[in-house]
Amino acid sequence: QVQLVESGGGMVQAGGSLRLSCAASGRIYRNIVMGWFRQAPGKEREFVAAIRRSEGSIYYADSVKGRFTFSRDNFKNTMDLQMNSLKPEDTATYYCAAGHGIPSVAIGAQYPYWGQGTPVTVSS
Repeated sequence: QVQLVESGGGMVQAGGSLRLSCAASGRIYRNIVMGWFRQAPGKEREFVAAIRRSEGSIYYADSVKGRFTFSRDNFKNTMDLQMNSLKPEDTATYYCAAGHGIPSVAIGAQYPYWGQGTPVTVSS
């Protein structure tokens, strides 16, 4: 089992920045994949970013590439999502997710562990 706790959501004006954090605990192995997903009201959950810990490979959705930056601290088992140049369409609840040996990092159904979510609101 892996437990995930997010923090850092809030409200910001368009063009502003927010930093989300996710702390993982429990049985964490080297092949863990940690990701961020988001879900806006009335919309389906969508992939934001993910990292394969064993390789250090980082993946971003096209919609956030160049604006969001993923970072991790393997010692502390935390990962952060720095969100810059935020847009109103980034408004959503952001979820931290994790799983071991996930083949397709952008598919939420492949992640067995999820945090409780943290809301992000970007006003125009």
